[in-house]
Amino acid sequence: MNDLKIFSGRANTELAVRICEYLGLPLGAISMGNFPDGEISCKIDEDVRGRDVFLVQPTCPPVNENLMELLIMIESCMRASAERITAVVPYYGYARQDRKDEGRVPITAKLVANLITRAGANRVLAMDLHAAQIQGFFDVPVDHLYASPVLNDHFARMRLPEDEVVVVSPDEGSTKRALGHAKRLGTRLAIVDKRRSSAEKTRQENIIGASVEGKVALMFDDMISTGGSICGAANKVHEAGAREVHVAATHGVLCGKAIENLQKAPIKSIVITDTIPLAPEKKLAKIQVLSVAHLLGEAIKRIHRNESVSRLFV
Repeated sequence: MNDLKIFSGRANTELAVRICEYLGLPLGAISMGNFPDGEISCKIDEDVRGRDVFLVQPTCPPVNENLMELLIMIESCMRASAERITAVVPYYGYARQDRKDEGRVPITAKLVANLITRAGANRVLAMDLHAAQIQGFFDVPVDHLYASPVLNDHFARMRLPEDEVVVVSPDEGSTKRALGHAKRLGTRLAIVDKRRSSAEKTRQENIIGASVEGKVALMFDDMISTGGSICGAANKVHEAGAREVHVAATHGVLCGKAIENLQKAPIKSIVITDTIPLAPEKKLAKIQVLSVAHLLGEAIKRIHRNESVSRLFV
């Protein structure tokens, strides 16, 4: 894999290092900085002409800064005559506006896809997109990975009796994801009926499906943002008599009052992955971070060798 090069922006260098360790490759040399007026500077410090280049950069907060940095990195590699440029975006920001649900609003998920493609990316590698249809917003191939094997393995190692566990979907939109986890773990499924009153406020009404009374509830979601929805669902499940509540999410955005909300909620443990770096001030005793570097690394190797990526999840 001598013609494979991996570079990282400043959003999550630790993840890029772990990916390179898995592949047994050095992290590519790149100089990222800011001009006095705040504009981003970038220089690729090694030859990429004719190389297969992978740029690791989640567009997590600060979203605009990290997105712009990704675009500039792509542009730099394109003008340096890289043979193929793959944007590795473990967390895809602006994904929640993926349709026009009312008049005079943008579809920012499509706009960002256009920007990445127009900048010069030939391919995109992402993990647990907020909506699967975002793949169709790109005019280049998209490889969509799932963190479910990592999360499922974590709970399987807890060796909980199957008849004592219920997988809970925190809302109707996450039902398909929760059903997949329930099948893999051999458990039953319950769904929390969530009603959204505004972009920031939701309320949980009922629990549909399997009973959670006296059970260990495993709650899965793609991300934890402010924590309002997941904490509301945890409260509802706890009120329904669940013995323990464990939460798992791929992306720990953890913005606003998320840490305060999670600390107060009746949640015994929270598992997130390292698609987004966990800042020191956001660390809680109940939060555990699992790495998806091996999944991303294996996908990068398979893309480079023109092998199947979907076989990772068979």
